[in-house]
This record gives sequence, C-alpha cells and structure tokens, in this order.
Amino acid sequence: QVQLLESEGGLVQVGGSLRLSCAASGGDLSTMTVAWFRQTPDEEREFVAALSWLRPSTYYRTSVQGRFTISRDNSKNTMYLQMNSLKPEDAAVYYCAARRSFNYSTLRQDYIYWGQGTQVTISS
Repeated sequence: QVQLLESEGGLVQVGGSLRLSCAASGGDLSTMTVAWFRQTPDEEREFVAALSWLRPSTYYRTSVQGRFTISRDNSKNTMYLQMNSLKPEDAAVYYCAARRSFNYSTLRQDYIYWGQGTQVTISS
C-alpha cells in the first residue's frame, strides 16, 4: 500500500515562497503520475498541479501558472511543490496525490493515493 507523507506547511507572507514535499513509501513514485490539490473550508478540493509519468510533462491550474512548480526526486521517492509569489488566495490545505496512470487528471476521484494534507497560511 502506497503511503504519502507531506511535510509541514507554514505561515508565509504575501509574496513569499514555500516548498512542500511529499515522501512516498510502499511504492515507486517514478512510475506514477503525481499531483497537488488544495482545499479551503468553503470550497471543494481543487487541482493545483500535476506531473505525468509518461513523457513527463507538467500541468497547472491557471491561477498558479508561472508561480508554482511541481517536481519529483526519484532517488528520494519524493515529490515537491515550490510555491513562489504567494497570494492570499493560495491559503489552503494542500494535498499530494498519485495515480497509476500515464496521464494526469484534474479530477480528485482519479487519484487513489493521498497525503494527509498540510496547512499553508498566507499573511498580509
């Protein structure tokens, strides 16, 4: 059974940066498509970014394009989300996710492995 363990989030000022990590055990992330989602108390969990397995490509929601970068280190079996130029609307609980598929999906139900979630708070 694949388990995903996220790093602690944090409190960051507007315009600041934060990197989230998500380490996998019980499975090889290099053979999966990985993604990050986020959720606020009033909203559904939404897609943020994905890194597909086959012909590795990255995909981002429009609002984070150019500010966030998804990546992975296969030697550490870990995925990352580098978040720069953070905005108040980026505050949420962030979840890492993985699926055994060549291609990415923006749908929550298409991912079978999930991290526990980590809080990112943005201060103005």
